[in-house]
Amino acid sequence: MEKFNSTIKSWIEMEMAASELINIVSKLWYEKSVELILLRSVLINRGSGKVLNKHIRAETILKKPVRVEDSLLIAKAIYELNIAPARIDIGRLNSEWTDENKKYADVHAFVKDKLKAFIGVEPRSNRTQDVVLYGFGRIGRLLARELILFAGNGSHLRLRAIVTRSNTPDEIRKRISLFRKDSVHGYFHGVANEDLENNAMIVNGQIIKFISASNPEDPDYTQYGIHDALVIDNTGVFRDRENLSRHLKAKGVAKVLLTAPGKGDIPNIVYGVNQNMVPIEPETIFSAASCTTNAIVPGLEVIENAYGIIKGHIETIHAYTNDQNLLDNYHKKMRRGRSAPLNMVITETGAGSAAAKAIPSLKGKLTSNAVRVPVPNMSLAILTLEINKQVTVDEINNLFLEASLKGNLIEQIRYSNSTEFVSSDGIGDSCPCIYDSPATKVSEDGKTIILYLWYDNEFGYTSQVVRLARHIGRVKSYRYY
Repeated sequence: MEKFNSTIKSWIEMEMAASELINIVSKLWYEKSVELILLRSVLINRGSGKVLNKHIRAETILKKPVRVEDSLLIAKAIYELNIAPARIDIGRLNSEWTDENKKYADVHAFVKDKLKAFIGVEPRSNRTQDVVLYGFGRIGRLLARELILFAGNGSHLRLRAIVTRSNTPDEIRKRISLFRKDSVHGYFHGVANEDLENNAMIVNGQIIKFISASNPEDPDYTQYGIHDALVIDNTGVFRDRENLSRHLKAKGVAKVLLTAPGKGDIPNIVYGVNQNMVPIEPETIFSAASCTTNAIVPGLEVIENAYGIIKGHIETIHAYTNDQNLLDNYHKKMRRGRSAPLNMVITETGAGSAAAKAIPSLKGKLTSNAVRVPVPNMSLAILTLEINKQVTVDEINNLFLEASLKGNLIEQIRYSNSTEFVSSDGIGDSCPCIYDSPATKVSEDGKTIILYLWYDNEFGYTSQVVRLARHIGRVKSYRYY
């Protein structure tokens, strides 16, 4: 009984520390635009149970203690600093404090040393980028959630308007209802109310206009006080430069970001891999590629850089989408007319050729295909790759673990060591590529590897779009990952 009480007491103390940490995380964000994350997992608007779970999970990945009490001490020390807006991985700081605490007089000295580049300096960006969502479907609504959630003190990306074909009072009510409640991603963590008199919704104090337009060039955004806007076209209707350029004819628009693969000479960008290869100026139209491309390219980049890829095949096990039929009915594409919730449906994907746009050295080396399966969200890419070097499973896993913790792909790759991971476990993960280490296979000769990469084809991709939007809008903060 004494041991039982001791365990309960210890857990309550951790819960109390987590609750206090949540308060500091909120104050840092709303007062100083400093965002604390834990191994790329969001801590803002999270309960104490989730915060503790993230610490426990971090321990299994880092293979060392990651105490919530230490995170609280570090967060308090950060709050006392005159620090510029930044995104800081408290998981990394926690790990470094465990390893290096004997070198410092106290946690304050430790934090000052680690974050000295951010103390007393000007923000990396003082800009505010107006954003317009053109379309309000699955990706559009998730983008709205993320842009609003991370608006912080009103700086950086600011969602100003949503454009749809029609906005009657009933349509606005229905759109806001879909925004509030999502069958896959759950309730919106905030307050969203309609302002029908002004064709707007007020979300967490932010006024977002609903604008009706039949064509990209029709709206005059300046009449709503919107200038030099980044239009995020998530309709998928227009994919070539000629049609997407129509957005630029609308008053108040500076740049366009497409949430689908761009055709022709439109730069297709997988953030974390090739965003710095495309100049922001004078380019005005960008593509965030596809969800599958964002899932596979980080993994391909890791293998190509380490070993070199001779050839490979990508098989995507993809959740069904809105362009399929609920029940059997006519469809212009082969097989997609059959009921999506009842069938596995083989279909085409351009993931192989799209990957080569982000990693030119892979041109002509990859084939790809897809199977749509009866789940509403979460997909899996299986990469079978022939490489230039003999490797072992442990070497591959260690390579991806390192990539998930250090380097340019830490926002893109989540390392999973769970032997029980299934598709629904990845819903809501902001990383577009979840590497399943227990599933990795290597051929007997060590030259063919098979990788399993999970991805939330809605939320993980949306997170990549937001990262790219920050890059295009030049509103990124400092980073400590």
